[in-house]
Amino acid sequence: MSKQSTEADVAFIQALAELLNKNELTELSVKREYAEDDSLEVRVVKQANIVTTSVAAAPAVVTTASAPAAAAAPAVNDDPAQHPGAVTSPMVGTAYLAAEPGSTPFVSVGATVSEGQTLMIIEAMKTMNHIPAPRAGTVKRILVADGNAVEYGAPLMIIE
Repeated sequence: MSKQSTEADVAFIQALAELLNKNELTELSVKREYAEDDSLEVRVVKQANIVTTSVAAAPAVVTTASAPAAAAAPAVNDDPAQHPGAVTSPMVGTAYLAAEPGSTPFVSVGATVSEGQTLMIIEAMKTMNHIPAPRAGTVKRILVADGNAVEYGAPLMIIE
């Protein structure tokens, strides 16, 4: 590898780091192919305190969004992620309970849903990902608030 290509790679990595910061991303992975046996794989990761933020937000959401009858459920089952009816987040992103601000939410507590029905949207990297119901049932609890950050594997709602 020549000195010129090394400098170009360093500039490329710096540009990726700037892109990471500018778009408030936590991780970026790129593979650049130069020739058959010559490539560059770069993974830029920014250590962020995202887990603390989403964990701190979850209890407040559970308390405010829970129906009075469902408020007793956390005492019985402390970890909603372990509930057999838990729907967990397939990605890191921002959860939206409605298609657009001010519109009717996709589902509400007590609603009957069918398998495949959209429960919410998770925005990740400016892509709106519809989260389908994994099974038919009744929405017992909604564990996230509209516009809150969610982590991979975080419980979003309980369907029984």
